[in-house]
Amino acid sequence: MNVAISGQFTVARPPAEAFELFTARGEERWVPGWRPRFPAAADVDDTAPGTVFETDMHGRTTTWVVVERVGNSRIRYARIVPGDTAGTVTVELAGDQHSDVTVTYELTALTPSAIEPLRGFAAHYPEMMRQWADAIAASLTR
Repeated sequence: MNVAISGQFTVARPPAEAFELFTARGEERWVPGWRPRFPAAADVDDTAPGTVFETDMHGRTTTWVVVERVGNSRIRYARIVPGDTAGTVTVELAGDQHSDVTVTYELTALTPSAIEPLRGFAAHYPEMMRQWADAIAASLTR
């Protein structure tokens, strides 16, 4: 089973400032429990294509690879949760005084047991985007 789903929200910062919020280290500012590990080196540019990092969230380890970066307007990650899902996450930012953010997940279930959770993820995606918007807005006031 494959899922391709997009959501949008606004960040009250221009793309040049908001972009960092969607990087491996930047997400630490607003995602509780987000602690990226960089197997290659701690001082790596976390937005450079080819950069690999891992996260442990919801009882699972996810491996991430930066596959594309376009200035401060787009970053794309490959993400793999062994035995569960694999695919890409693309974050695009547009605007001047604020950022219109579009987040697109394209995921494939790797096992039959991953199909229903992936359907659930897709069904709850709009709520996840609202949660992201709220968490980011709160982080900008700290």
